[in-house]
Amino acid sequence: PTSQPPPTETEAERAAGRITSPPPSAGHPPTARPNELPPLPNPPPLPPLLRKTPFPPPRQPRPRRGPAARPAPRPPRRARRRRISRFASSLPGFRGALKQRYSDFVVHEVARDGTLVRLTSFDLPDERADTDDEAEADLPRALESFRLLCGDADCEVLRGFLSSVSEGDSDVSPIILSPDADKAHRLEVHDFFKRNFIFLVTDTVEHSDGVQRCIRVRLRSGPRGRRNRTGIGSSEPSGWRDDRPFDSRGSVTWPYHLGKFLRFHLYKENKDTQEALRVIGKMLGLQPRSFRIAGTKDKRAITTQQVTLFKVHASRLAALNNKLTGIKVGDFNYVKEGLVLGQLMGNRFTITLRSVIAESEDMIKVAVDGLIKNGFINYYGLQRFGSASVPTHLVGATLLRGEWRSAVSLILDPREGECDDMNGVREHYKEHGDIDVAIRNFPRRLIAERAILQRLKKYPGNYLQALMAIPRTLRLMYVHSYQSYLWNHAASMRAGMYGLSGVIEGDLVYKKECPGEGTVTDASENNDDHTNASEMDIFAETLPEETIQSVKIADSEDLLKAVYTLEDVVLPLPGSETLFPGNEVAGIYHEIANKDGISLTESIHGVK
Repeated sequence: PTSQPPPTETEAERAAGRITSPPPSAGHPPTARPNELPPLPNPPPLPPLLRKTPFPPPRQPRPRRGPAARPAPRPPRRARRRRISRFASSLPGFRGALKQRYSDFVVHEVARDGTLVRLTSFDLPDERADTDDEAEADLPRALESFRLLCGDADCEVLRGFLSSVSEGDSDVSPIILSPDADKAHRLEVHDFFKRNFIFLVTDTVEHSDGVQRCIRVRLRSGPRGRRNRTGIGSSEPSGWRDDRPFDSRGSVTWPYHLGKFLRFHLYKENKDTQEALRVIGKMLGLQPRSFRIAGTKDKRAITTQQVTLFKVHASRLAALNNKLTGIKVGDFNYVKEGLVLGQLMGNRFTITLRSVIAESEDMIKVAVDGLIKNGFINYYGLQRFGSASVPTHLVGATLLRGEWRSAVSLILDPREGECDDMNGVREHYKEHGDIDVAIRNFPRRLIAERAILQRLKKYPGNYLQALMAIPRTLRLMYVHSYQSYLWNHAASMRAGMYGLSGVIEGDLVYKKECPGEGTVTDASENNDDHTNASEMDIFAETLPEETIQSVKIADSEDLLKAVYTLEDVVLPLPGSETLFPGNEVAGIYHEIANKDGISLTESIHGVK
């Protein structure tokens, strides 16, 4: 079937239609971070120090009265440990329950073009190529192009070969084109056949004289695919396992007219992103690294985001919807490029606060008005640091120091706050080192733990290999967490030392006069095989070739002219080539990193 019934709209999705948080706008650009996020069309690549809410929220429910509303509330201890310690204003606050139900927290990813990512359709995209009449019209043009490329003699040989194929001769013999000593020209010929005759396969063979090289052309044979000009009806080879591109010569190829990546929308309820992708991957027979996302979403929430897969047909994913629980996939589309971490404009949150306690409804209104007027410090939230007693930024710091065994211990060792059953498994492994028992008892949602143990079983004592078994996106999150930890330190210091009244000399701001100069972000290859990279460059991903808005250090002349406002102030995420502020805020990055035994300027190991 080419379509399925439209998805049932849940209460949470209906609620998400009544947006309670403002959309991103040009006046208030969303968060973007250097060495992590790709450049966006308009928004900046560095996180702004302050964020504001451009639109007032809807009418608030009447709060309960209580003594908990007090002036200048102090952040919770867990937040302070992540250096979330300052407010943008000193207005009285109020209290409420966040995420009491997972449906109280609805997240929609905002794509780079500004569109809201929603699950709206289960329909399959049209994978048909040109009609037969159009295909027939293309044949003379293709042959003429081939004649110009290879000459009259080879063109006539190919014409006769195609005639035999069209008559249904499945045993037609391969043809050998004229000798060709020019490798670049041979590559052009191979590419020509890939673009115009994908039901044929080409390779390079030796001429009968044993010296010269020739191109051989033969009919492609597939296990189940039809032999036709467009390749429609062909299927993936039985050995397909993950998203790694492979040499397609001699096997059924991907239809030429489709983008090589399938993009779809992932809707999940009360599930971690990695867990949801693991479930889908297991059903498809794909490795976790096959999936590409712009970022992870909250677990205790209802979230919708984009995901890409390399050369997987939409019909395979659509067939899973009846088998999945708390997960749906849809809005399928074929695109040329896969997602990379940070390739989004932002996220829109629809949040319900319950059990609100305040001295009066007017106090809530004052607090909300203050939020609209003053904004909030753009901290990385607690989700970035994990909910376990071992914060993810501590694991990230250990990885950056190259202490592989310690990193493995932090991930596997017993931890406070975890259920007794899980801690029992951790205690047993720590005491006895029984990998089989641990693997058997760890639930599949503990992706990192299981990946490490399975690799240690194969390579005992090789802790680096064990860590490399963790899916790359999850591996990066540990280090991104430490990067965010330093950013929160810097934001708290900037707010505490200089206040939030305006720009000061030495602040890092976006250039307004020369947006094309002085790019400060860098990109490295998104490739697991690269090992000669700076430790802090692990944050970088392959970014699209777009102009990155540049930054500068504000000087006294800028302050005199009042060119910039506080909303132009940004703080960098640390990397090996990061431009830091020109005031005392820069020192906090190096001070905290040095205390943790990490250098922000040079690598102590070459592992990426």
